[in-house]
Amino acid sequence: MGEIQELKIRLREESSPFFTDEDLAYYLKQNNNDLDKTTYECLLLKSEDDSIVLPGGLQLANNSKYWLRLAKQYKPKKRSIIL
Repeated sequence: MGEIQELKIRLREESSPFFTDEDLAYYLKQNNNDLDKTTYECLLLKSEDDSIVLPGGLQLANNSKYWLRLAKQYKPKKRSIIL
């Protein structure tokens, strides 16, 4: 399986499309082909507020918390050095 395909699975692109293959290739390159870092960054981008308010007061829910929960799995670990 290629890196783009794996990213699409991690990002749930089949059920919630957001990125093009070119977008994913760009973010992979920006993150030195690190799948975890790229997944984290893309999930943060997907977490932008996507709620919609329609005329008449109808609202479509915001999914940002869902994407942020997924992003936590791939958040880079901070390394501390004790001198």
